[in-house]
Amino acid sequence: MFMKLKQVAFVGLSSIMMVSCVSSKKLKSCEKNYSQLDSIYRALQADYAKCREKHSADEATIQSLHGQITDTKANSSQIMDQMKDLSVITGTQAESIKKSLDNIGVKDAYIKDLQSAITRKDSLNMALVINLKSAVGNLDDKDINIKVEKGVVYVDISDKLLFTSGKYNVTEPAKVVLGKVAKVLEAQPSIEFIVEGHTDDVPYKEGVLLDNWDLSVKRATAVVRILQNQYHIAPARMTAAGRGEYVPATTNDSKGGKAENRRTRIVIIPQLDQFFKLLEKPQ
Repeated sequence: MFMKLKQVAFVGLSSIMMVSCVSSKKLKSCEKNYSQLDSIYRALQADYAKCREKHSADEATIQSLHGQITDTKANSSQIMDQMKDLSVITGTQAESIKKSLDNIGVKDAYIKDLQSAITRKDSLNMALVINLKSAVGNLDDKDINIKVEKGVVYVDISDKLLFTSGKYNVTEPAKVVLGKVAKVLEAQPSIEFIVEGHTDDVPYKEGVLLDNWDLSVKRATAVVRILQNQYHIAPARMTAAGRGEYVPATTNDSKGGKAENRRTRIVIIPQLDQFFKLLEKPQ
């Protein structure tokens, strides 16, 4: 009897232990599933929050666009009313305004073309300055100066380098310098230029020359003749001009100032035909 009871107790205890073991496995499995589902739920919550935030931003953008559309419609109506009023006041003025509005695109294209032409001119001028400085680079800056002012290229050659004092015959060393300048100018056949003679304010009179006007003109024509006859620059490209003492580079209060003012200036003229053509475009 005792043995039977013992067997029954053993069987019952084993059953309980087996049930307990199975429940523990299921619990762990459920905990794992719950953990996974909880992670998914939290990720979905974060995505939902982002979607709500984006939706709110989109709503604000849409509202802003609606406001802009409303304002534009209101402005358009106001302009139309004003145009109607103008047409009532004077049909000619209204037509003029309409033409002006129609020409906005044309004017904008014209401005762009003009800016492009200015850029091209500036590029050409810069290349010209670089070439001139390379050609005469071995000279002292006091004897020759090359610069660009307001889109125009100036080459200033000192009186000391070109002429003997009070004379207008070009010296032999100066002819070499003019040859270097002529070589650069010859490579740009479309460029025209002016040769200007300048003096200081010391009164001058010698032979047939009555004053500094005469002296400055004779010096300019002497340079032009050399460029034409010796270096074959087309005469139609050149203008000889005398400025006398009236366009000084600096004051005549000192010996150095007077020396600086005694100069021959080559003024390289921009190709203005491009700009004149552009000015003819808009109607």
